[in-house]
Amino acid sequence: TMTQKLTLMESIPSSPVVKKPGETLSLSCRGSGFTFSCCTMNWVRQQPGKALEWIGEGYSDSSSNSYASSLRGRIEVSRDDSNSLTYLRLSNLKPEDSAVYYCAKRTQCFTGTYRGQQMIKNMMFNSLSQ
Repeated sequence: TMTQKLTLMESIPSSPVVKKPGETLSLSCRGSGFTFSCCTMNWVRQQPGKALEWIGEGYSDSSSNSYASSLRGRIEVSRDDSNSLTYLRLSNLKPEDSAVYYCAKRTQCFTGTYRGQQMIKNMMFNSLSQ
């Protein structure tokens, strides 16, 4: 398995959002200080008392997106490269979706093509920006 380093960023809104089961959660995240369109943007979440969990990644070409199998059918990641934004949509919410959500970019994000794109299996989180 491949290990990726991700840099976490806060999602918008960063204040608590209260939703009821069955509703839809919509979050956005703006990147800055790097070439947004060249980076794969990931979403991760942390449920109370649990480890960080990767839930999905969004490419400029959305047909390459991949999601955690446990959320397939409920999750969609999209992006607006011209405004350096990535979006998370999670539908049919369940109580276990209560978590802090972050967007994240690969720490070693570079201009050019990623070779051998693989789904992220194991990750190390090396910085958390407040």
